[in-house]
Amino acid sequence: MSVRTPDPDWNPDDEPVVRPPANPGWLSDLELAEIRGRLPLLYVEAVPVRVDGLGQVTEVGVLLRANAVGQMTRTVVSGRVMYGETLRDALFRHLEKDLGPMAFPLLPASPVPFTVAEYFPLPGLSPFTDERQHAVSLAYVVPVTGTCEPRQDALEVTWMTPLEAVSEGIVAEMEGGRGVLLKQALASVGALR
Repeated sequence: MSVRTPDPDWNPDDEPVVRPPANPGWLSDLELAEIRGRLPLLYVEAVPVRVDGLGQVTEVGVLLRANAVGQMTRTVVSGRVMYGETLRDALFRHLEKDLGPMAFPLLPASPVPFTVAEYFPLPGLSPFTDERQHAVSLAYVVPVTGTCEPRQDALEVTWMTPLEAVSEGIVAEMEGGRGVLLKQALASVGALR
């Protein structure tokens, strides 16, 4: 039922017929490209970590990927939130997609991220860039306890100490400014001293 105020020459037959999509969570490539050009999209990102018995970060997992032009880059777990999907479900889905089903992530008790990163298609507006779109990302630090076997487009997960992860060389290899995100993540849990 429409609740808009009708135009003076409104005819009920003029209303478009809205049919629910077959799978409302997914977009076709064409729909996604069109939406990316019009709206910011919501993403979740996760920095996988290993912690000791006191909950202190001992290792950070960084993904190795080949980008669209074949360059090797480093990144963190990342992906879109689908329509009707909770943040927790999206986070779990992307952790499993990138790290494998045996990673056993310990999702945070609270859905509050350590930061909100805003990605722009043009550099300079924020430290984060994504040439495809304007995106808003909720970022989390997520401990994992199992074996990580990358799937999908991740080639490997490299585990390193927090100080190694924020070294100049690794930060320079991170795509889209995610080196800044990695530093913020580790600072938020007191892993950089």
